[in-house]
Amino acid sequence: MHGDFMPILILIAVAAVICTAMVAGSWLLGPKKVTPYKNSAYECGVHPLGSARERFPIKYYLVAMLFILFDIEVVFLWSWLTVFKDADLQFQVYSFWAVMCYMVLWIIGDAYVLKLNAIHWDESTAVEKFREKLAASQPNAVNVLEDI
Repeated sequence: MHGDFMPILILIAVAAVICTAMVAGSWLLGPKKVTPYKNSAYECGVHPLGSARERFPIKYYLVAMLFILFDIEVVFLWSWLTVFKDADLQFQVYSFWAVMCYMVLWIIGDAYVLKLNAIHWDESTAVEKFREKLAASQPNAVNVLEDI
């Protein structure tokens, strides 16, 4: 029984030894001179400005959630395709229509995201369009949005 898991245990042990050797090697062989430049935060080559506690725009979280939602379909489709090609006909028919329903919902969701301009980054035009739509539907509500 232990012989069945031995190759996996050896692989884990070899990976742990390699990781430990690389971290220890970089610590032993790397430069030790500490400078203010090395201690500063690195933000893609731009010097950090302002506080690190600033709020992120809500668009960042929206795009991240959309990425997660629409990226999951790759996981489902890839695993489905690997099983689909070797399955019996009844499973192929059933799973084909199940995936087609999923894809229709995915396309509707994608069209909805594109219709709302959810991935449009220009805040000024997005707010103006929102104000125009709100003014058309509720004329009294525009006064509330003057601070936006």
